[in-house]
Amino acid sequence: KRRCSERGAFNLSLFFQLMLLSALDAVKVSPLIEKVGDHKDFKKLLRTRTNVLVLYTKTATSGDSHLKLLSDVAQTVKGQGTIAWVNCGDSEGRKLCKKVKVDPSSKQGGVELLHYKDGTFHTEYNRPTTIKSMVAFLKDPSGPPLWEENPDAKDVVHVETEKDFRKLLKKEEKPVLMMFYAPWCGVCKRMQPIFQQAATEAKGQFVLAGMNVHPTEFDGLKQEYSVKGYPTFCYFEKGKFLYHYENYGATAKDITDWLKNPQPPKPKTPEVPWSETDSAVFHLADDTFDSFLEEHPAALIMFYAPWCGHCKKMKPEYDEAAEILNKDADSPGVLAAVDATVHKALGERFKISGFPTVKYFEKGEERYTLPHLRTKNMIVEYMHNPQAPPPPELSWEDKPSSVSHLGSEDFREALKKKKHALVMFYAPWCPHCKNAVPHFTTAAELFKEDRKIVYAAVDCTKGQNHEVCKQEGVEGYPTFNYYNYGKFVERYNGERGEAGFTGFMRSLRGRDQEKVVKRKEEL
Repeated sequence: KRRCSERGAFNLSLFFQLMLLSALDAVKVSPLIEKVGDHKDFKKLLRTRTNVLVLYTKTATSGDSHLKLLSDVAQTVKGQGTIAWVNCGDSEGRKLCKKVKVDPSSKQGGVELLHYKDGTFHTEYNRPTTIKSMVAFLKDPSGPPLWEENPDAKDVVHVETEKDFRKLLKKEEKPVLMMFYAPWCGVCKRMQPIFQQAATEAKGQFVLAGMNVHPTEFDGLKQEYSVKGYPTFCYFEKGKFLYHYENYGATAKDITDWLKNPQPPKPKTPEVPWSETDSAVFHLADDTFDSFLEEHPAALIMFYAPWCGHCKKMKPEYDEAAEILNKDADSPGVLAAVDATVHKALGERFKISGFPTVKYFEKGEERYTLPHLRTKNMIVEYMHNPQAPPPPELSWEDKPSSVSHLGSEDFREALKKKKHALVMFYAPWCPHCKNAVPHFTTAAELFKEDRKIVYAAVDCTKGQNHEVCKQEGVEGYPTFNYYNYGKFVERYNGERGEAGFTGFMRSLRGRDQEKVVKRKEEL
């Protein structure tokens, strides 16, 4: 009887030990992952959060591997996205899953990942279950997948870290062509399929590799290999850098042909100045401007810069309009142009601060500035019936707000003084910028008392601001960059509403507070 009692006690002790081990082995779920069971709570979550990834599991344990991974993802996207978990195996969760028509038991592994945007279902998450892919998805749910996720890019070696890069150069016997790129860069996106094709064709003889070097941690690497823009192609043999692949064409055949006989960069063919092309537009200089206006009582003049993208877009329209107006004996007026980067006196005289600037002159006098004239038809119609444009809307910069408007002269110095700076690079004509402005302004107003925070804006079309925008990697509008004491940290790809802009900053201040508390505890 005593032996039976001892055996029973031993079994009970063993049972509790096993239970304890099981509990210790259980996945530690991050408090940042929201456990939801009730349908009302679920609806509230979608109503109050704009970017939610929900893990539905068949049982409490079928999502263990996902939960471990998602705990790290939740920490990384804190303030920009939300991770939630619904266990369809318990009584409450089963009702919720039935209501939202989700059945993870029909899926491989008994899990399903669904994304909700702005309160409604957006898409099923079917990208790789890795931290990198999931973070990239939550930072830009509608954006393209990472390059390495593309099955057609299997022959490209994708390099993550500087350590991996050095290791590749040290150990690889075959020549290496490295494409340094930034994920947001339009030219890089267009080059990727071409580079992939070249990698497949050159397989076995050459290694074609890709590396995202936009993060600031790679500034030293970029300086070492003269990466001044994206993409930059560097050719290595036995770990030694030899050449940049530059100006040799942008097809897979161009790349593979060059690899067979690598050469230094070709000199770039200079762009023919507009004034030297076969154009009907009259091109004016500092010393010909006034005499031209004396001869032509009605003239439309476009002040431009050769590097300006919007000028390049407008040129063919202006050329076509000039073919009609400048060659017709009965024309109501003529079209002329001034390169304000060369003829600076004229730029200063007429206070040209952005490009293109179109002005109408009558009898030698400036009458109107016409920002709305951009197409051939509009230009021709206007010259037949010139009149004052509608009164200009007050610019964002001229409206009182808590947003700090920066330019090339004060951009660096202003950001160095702030721990957290969210900067919006924009163009006044851009519709997406106009939509974001009121939300960005409201967010700035909410944090105006916090001296460590600034919401700043840069008009990339104004004066020399285009240089700053170019240096900061701006390729489209609006672009949002986050800086820490003047140092670029990351591109903001979150929601462009008030909740997104304020949530991002609150998460940064929350981390600051956590660090302060931790330091106090350590002391």
